[in-house]
Parts: sequence; structure tokens; C-alpha cells
Amino acid sequence: MIKRIPISALKVGMYITDLNNDWIPHNTQRKRGVIKREETIEKIRRMGVQYVYIDVSRGADCQDSEPAAEVDRRNETALQNAGALKPGYTPKAPLAEEIVIAQQVHSQAQSLVGNFMNNVKIGGAIDVAPIHQLADELQNSVLRNANALSCLGRIREKDNYLLEHSVNLSVLMSLFGHYRKLSQDVLHQTIVGALLHDIGKILTPDEVLHKPGRLTAEEFEVMKLHARHSRDILASTEGIGEITVITAAQHHEKLDGSGYPEGLKGDEITEYGRMVAITDVYDAITADRVYHKGLTPTQGLKKLLEWSGDHLDPTLVKQFIRCVGLYPIGSLVLLESGKLGVVIETNESDQRLPVVRVMYHTRFRLPITVETIDLSRPGNQDRIVRAVDPEDYKLDIRKFLI
Repeated sequence: MIKRIPISALKVGMYITDLNNDWIPHNTQRKRGVIKREETIEKIRRMGVQYVYIDVSRGADCQDSEPAAEVDRRNETALQNAGALKPGYTPKAPLAEEIVIAQQVHSQAQSLVGNFMNNVKIGGAIDVAPIHQLADELQNSVLRNANALSCLGRIREKDNYLLEHSVNLSVLMSLFGHYRKLSQDVLHQTIVGALLHDIGKILTPDEVLHKPGRLTAEEFEVMKLHARHSRDILASTEGIGEITVITAAQHHEKLDGSGYPEGLKGDEITEYGRMVAITDVYDAITADRVYHKGLTPTQGLKKLLEWSGDHLDPTLVKQFIRCVGLYPIGSLVLLESGKLGVVIETNESDQRLPVVRVMYHTRFRLPITVETIDLSRPGNQDRIVRAVDPEDYKLDIRKFLI
């Protein structure tokens, strides 16, 4: 049986199945195995890990353990409660119309961010005007129909993670900031900060930045420097506002002080730093990477809830969930009819009733004719049973998003 235990209860002889630390970027530490030395426990504790998962059938148990199924049930309840918050926004343009514009903006965004980083790296002329214009275009697309850019954010490649992550983060920050009613200027600055939050990685050695295997402790310390580099680069760049600098500088800070580069705690982290920490973790843990199989969107939201309080702001996490929905864009859901569908549009009036694109029947375990269904439409009787993992059915949901 898999159980969760507090780090204080971790002992030699226990078998770890999950370090529960995917919130740590570039986390390439071994996650499974028997604890053989006290030094290993201390190393895990220094990471800021609060809870780990153990297999009591393969190692020692303890009184403080809790079945993983119970933790998941609690997170599911918290997710449903968070999704019951007041509605966010109402799309102003049809998805089919906005997706055409969003594809152009998304492609342009990756190109511009890539060029900007390259220019900084070679010491060339830095022109921030295109970045500011891009931030406005991203925000405008989100305001017209956030589902479009959100769909594109789920179509990603492992080898292009850095640029796709920066663009996706800006989309999430735009949606989040709009929901929280940030002023136009502040929202704009946070979007720019999200676009350029990883610019400091241009100073990270390639052998560390692109290492496919596990990072050593020393290499991880080098990797962590990118947040400080991002802050310093942006702070010295003309045309970049203070909130943009803060957004980039604090995207890895955590409430308990286990983050970096400054190890800020609690109220020392700004509102924007707390927001970007949530969006950064969510996008990172739901992405497939060379050393990390991404969680499903729903699994990602549950992890945000589990890490709330210790690492992430619990109030802001609940608000973020309301922004992206109980079943975020790209979620694969099982319907009562037995059909599987990928969520392509959220429903701001009732998050339980999004628009889905069905393509598979679980009872027959066969593909079916692709069909788009609005679960909120009068007369429709189908309902979502739960979110599922595409891996369980060998489905590539990217094929059905646009």
C-alpha cells in the first residue's frame, strides 16, 4: 500500500515511491528506493520537502502514515470546492475564430522571446518594444477567448520546453491577473515578467541546462542561479518595469523559505511573486520533459492544493483553479456514456459542463467518430464522471485540440 508520511517520520528502511517534490524545477533526483542512510533523509529535508510517499509493502511503515487514496480524496474535495468560486470571464469571440489569431500570436511569441534571449546572450542591441507589443497581443487574445491559447499551450514538444514554457506562463499569468482584476499596467508588467522569467538561463552552461540525466548537487546549485541572473538582466534593461523584474525574480520563491534565489518567506514574497510561483509550478509539472513525465491537468491542480500553505499561497491557488477550471483545457475526461473527450472550452457558468471533443469509447476500447459536444447544451444528458490519464488509453490528446 502507498502511504504519505511527514518528512519528520521518514526513517532508514522505508521505501520511497515519490519524493513529492515536482515543484522543484529541473528535479532529476532519484524518486524511488529504500532509504539506507540518515544522510539521504537529511538531503531530502534540505530540499524543503514536507511529505513523501512510501510503499509499506516494500519497506517500513509508521503511525503517522496516511493512505495515498485518502490524500487524493481530500485533494479532490478541495478541488471541487475551489471550482465552486464565482465565475471568471465570458469569452467574447468563438473558439474557431480566435484559434486562428492565437496560432499566429503563439508562434510569434516563441520567436520573439527566443530572439530576445539570443540578443542578450551575444551582447547585441536590446529592443523591448516588440516584447511589450507581444504582451498586449497575448492579453487581448486571452480576453477574447482564453481557450484558444490554452489549447495551443497543451500542444508542446519536449525539445522546445524553454520557449513554450515562457509563452504558456505568460498566458496563465494573463488569465490569472485578469481574474484578480489587476490594473492594466500591472497586468502588462506581470505578463512581460512571465515571458522573460527564464532569461537568466542564457548564463547557465549548456552542459547543465541541457543535461538529459540527473543533475549533481553542484550542478543543481548552478541551475538555481538563473533566477538571480533573470533579475539582474531585467533590472539593467531599459524599458523594463519594476513589477516585471519582481515577477521574474520571485518565480521560484516559496512561502516556507525553501525557494530561491533569496529564500524569501511569507509576506516577504510579493503578490506577483506568489502568483507566478503557482503558474510556474503548474505549467512545469504538467509538461512532458526529458526527465519528467507530465501530470494530467487535474493531477497538477491537486498537487497545487497539496503543496498549498507550505510552498504556495492557498488563497491564490484556489483562485487560480477557478481561472483554469475543474477540468482545464487539454484534460481527458470520461463521460457517463463511456466516451472519452478532451476539454477544449471551459464553461464559466458551470465548470462541470465544458465543451469536449470525443474520440474514443471505453466500453468497446475503440476509436469513434470525432465529435464536439457542449455538455451544457439543453437536452444533452451526458456528464463527466472523472478526469483520466491519456496514457491509460494510449491516446495523444494533442491531435484533438484544434
